[in-house]
Amino acid sequence: MALYSSALIQSTSCYHKNLPTTLFKPSCLPRMATNHGSFRKQIKCSLSLEFEQEDASVSTSGFLEGEEFSHVTKFTFSDFKISDRVSIGLGGRGDEAVFEAIIVNSDSPLNNTKVVLRRLTTSQAQRRGKRAMQVLKKLARRKLMYHSYSMQVHGYVCPQTMDDEGSFTLVHGYHGSFSLRHWLRQADWLPTLEATLALDEESVRRVGDDTVGGPAVSRQLRVIRILMRDLLIGVNYLHSHGLAHTELRLENVHISPVDRHIKVGILGNAADFFEDDTDRQQMMIAFDMRCLGFIMVKMILRELMDPLIFTKFKAFLNKGNDPSCLREFLLRTFNMNSSHGNVGLQMLDRNWGAGWHLLSLLVATRPLNRIRCLEALRHPFLCGPRWRVNPSMDIIRWSLGSTAVRITEEYIYGHQQRIRLAHFLELMEMLNPYSKPKNWLGLLPGRWRLAYCTGRHVGLTTRQPPSRVLIGDVHLTITQPSKTKQPLSFTSDVNFRVLVGKDWPHDKIGIHGKLVVNSTFRLTSGKRHYIKDEENENLPPAFATNAQESAIKKLSGNKWRKALQQREPPSSLPVVKLVSSDIDVTLVLNEPLSKDIEAAQSVVNEVRMQIPPEMFDLSKIVCGTYIDSRMMVLRSVNGSALLFTRVCSIEC
Repeated sequence: MALYSSALIQSTSCYHKNLPTTLFKPSCLPRMATNHGSFRKQIKCSLSLEFEQEDASVSTSGFLEGEEFSHVTKFTFSDFKISDRVSIGLGGRGDEAVFEAIIVNSDSPLNNTKVVLRRLTTSQAQRRGKRAMQVLKKLARRKLMYHSYSMQVHGYVCPQTMDDEGSFTLVHGYHGSFSLRHWLRQADWLPTLEATLALDEESVRRVGDDTVGGPAVSRQLRVIRILMRDLLIGVNYLHSHGLAHTELRLENVHISPVDRHIKVGILGNAADFFEDDTDRQQMMIAFDMRCLGFIMVKMILRELMDPLIFTKFKAFLNKGNDPSCLREFLLRTFNMNSSHGNVGLQMLDRNWGAGWHLLSLLVATRPLNRIRCLEALRHPFLCGPRWRVNPSMDIIRWSLGSTAVRITEEYIYGHQQRIRLAHFLELMEMLNPYSKPKNWLGLLPGRWRLAYCTGRHVGLTTRQPPSRVLIGDVHLTITQPSKTKQPLSFTSDVNFRVLVGKDWPHDKIGIHGKLVVNSTFRLTSGKRHYIKDEENENLPPAFATNAQESAIKKLSGNKWRKALQQREPPSSLPVVKLVSSDIDVTLVLNEPLSKDIEAAQSVVNEVRMQIPPEMFDLSKIVCGTYIDSRMMVLRSVNGSALLFTRVCSIEC
């Protein structure tokens, strides 16, 4: 898709925005003359009176006076053959006019090279152009890296007459007609981008893969790995030279069809940071990493290309919510119960949720917690199956929790699923990063959703219920008191619907109700002891009598022993004891069921039957065995484990 450059000149609405929004028919537009005199006249006529008054006092000759630009080329307008159209992917700012041209100077080493002329009309825009040339001089020591990962700045066109003073034209390389945003907006972007990158077995080995083709999820993940690794290498190249990009957006990223590398813009707003100024260095690098996180999530989740949904995504982060809860938030934003049917969510769920882990590190709330480029390049999500990655303990915990949540989303649990879930919960408890009550006090407050209970299935089963009740979400809200020595407030709320009538309605419409249970808890230190069964001690994990023994035998292996750095599994683990007080139960129905009180009693009994008894009687919860920023495991008096996931929203 292309825009005639004369349309860009005559209509200020076309380049007063980042992207052109109006297309003109070629037959309605005069073709642009190729001589430099006509080029200057058309540019001058296109400027508004406001721009002329603003820039009349700015002299470009004075702007360049005293500066050394020997490392770039000084062009004249006669060196170019101006094209009569401009690619839509080159859309500039409101203070820029963009043209495509071919260098026709036979004495120039760039003869017959296609370039972009970016006419900068304001003093701020001219400072960006000057900065782009200064950055080139700073990065000239490693020209190969610069040419591979940045738009090449060839030089500038300085005005030759007094009529052209107040303008400055930057000449930089042409790297395709589309920015990355325009690539992603194409209906056939995946096969087209694969053809542009010329993916073959040799190229995919760069990301640790050994195959090409395959299902759409694998193909898209392979392309995103290539693009993200290329982008991270380019940004790390800037950071290693004391520069931060500060303008990493989809509009500023191009893919060159020549060398098949990502180009990260002309670096007109690149900011310097110095090693002795540690705070500034960390903040600037963290800002770039957050921008890279936005680029990655937009490439993976096409729904975030919608400005409204992306605004909700940014509002979620700006509210201070933990990015580790993004999966729970986006599932509700997309009105989905699981990742089935969404290619982007399936990609993030692959490799035990490694994509969500990397995304949470890129957009972490605290800048100091954000991952660096080199660490991101070693992350399992960006490494193919051929590369052996040594995961950290944090990634191992994340993988166990993500796998457990994925199993719970299947809703109907067979015997094997229950064994696996209990096994994963035991492993998580043995790898609990926070075992002291003071750590739990900082992580407990919030709203938690019950995902699974090892003691009872949540919701309907195959039995025929006496009252038709459908259980919705079951939440546990923990509130921290204003005074430090006051107990924590626990509130269990169960949403349900009562279906009136003999038959089940297809739309599942009924009377909405809510069961609320309140109690208070105090936290103390405690221990959970593991009793060894000597008879089953020599059996392999597959024949262990319960999940606890299976987890202990699993951790006894060489692989897990290196992670735990312990010779033998512990005989006991520290836990947080929860000491409760009296409970208060409240049942609310939006409409009365009938005049018979037995109907309400039947509904209460059915709700109690479909939820774990610990959510009705909170005093049965006796200890907490695992907690982090997104998950929590509580144990009841009978040994059942309750798995919770943190719920965050824009309103919270």
